[in-house]
Amino acid sequence: MTMAIVQTGIGGPENLTWSEQAVSDPGPGEARIRHTRIGVNLIEVGMRQGAYPGPPPPFVPGFEGVGVVEAIGAGVDQVQVGQRVVYAYPPPGSYAEERVFPAEFLVPLPDDIDDDTAAAVFMKGLTAWMLLERVYPVQAGDTILVHAAAGGTGLLMCQWAKALGATVIGTVSTEEKAEVAARHGCDYPVIHGREDFRDTVRDVVGDAGLPVVYDSIGRDTFDRSMECLAPTGTMALFGMASGEPDPYYLMRMGLDKSYFLTRPAVFVYVSRRDWLLQGAERIFQLLRSGNVRVEIHGRYPLRDAGIAHRAIEQRRTTGSSILTV
Repeated sequence: MTMAIVQTGIGGPENLTWSEQAVSDPGPGEARIRHTRIGVNLIEVGMRQGAYPGPPPPFVPGFEGVGVVEAIGAGVDQVQVGQRVVYAYPPPGSYAEERVFPAEFLVPLPDDIDDDTAAAVFMKGLTAWMLLERVYPVQAGDTILVHAAAGGTGLLMCQWAKALGATVIGTVSTEEKAEVAARHGCDYPVIHGREDFRDTVRDVVGDAGLPVVYDSIGRDTFDRSMECLAPTGTMALFGMASGEPDPYYLMRMGLDKSYFLTRPAVFVYVSRRDWLLQGAERIFQLLRSGNVRVEIHGRYPLRDAGIAHRAIEQRRTTGSSILTV
């Protein structure tokens, strides 16, 4: 038996309960992991709220974990017993002291990457890699717009984009978050409610528009984000923190500027092991280079996952939050 957080219903953080759970032996292609750290992500908050689809409650949430391989099933050659590993992939179940997980999606952790850093960076780093190097490969000299620039993924994207030679416009919700984003590579922080990011885009690039907008907010920013694009620009909607955007008349995309619109999902971009390892290696490279620094907003005991969720819901966080085991 092991202790875990169980989501018992749809709604507030009070639906996350501390419960005892059985852990099976690993089957073919599986490994049993003893967690040391667990990453907290917006997708888990959204699934609890009912904004994202998930398994019917009760279930153990969480897609990201760091730990040690305790046992392996038949046919496993990706990892070894005793090895430190990190993962960020379905099925959910990482909010637990131990779990069984498909070995194909486990990544061995290098000795120079500590558990805290790995849990804080891996899913968000894979998301940043997907967006900046796969969805629209950012080039030196590009000017880009990153919404929620002071969040866990946003801070990584600002730093990563600067390492690629880009100029970064980023939106944030407070003066404090603007300062945080600026320290992490955001050249032009824009505070929601005080400034209109469209004005900042025009000030920086004139009427030329941007090659790409990375939007994790959704309803509150989508239409205005589309207005910021250059001809053949890419709109990457990778989150919907404010809700799903209103329906968009697709003919406008061609008649206006021949936009590209994509709804990228990180789990698709790491669904092959070679893609997963490529993304992981880029994260490790950037950490070693010093071009990306990981900010951990809070460390919470696993049993206090609901407190971590509430802080994220209330937009009181910058950087990443992790659970300790």
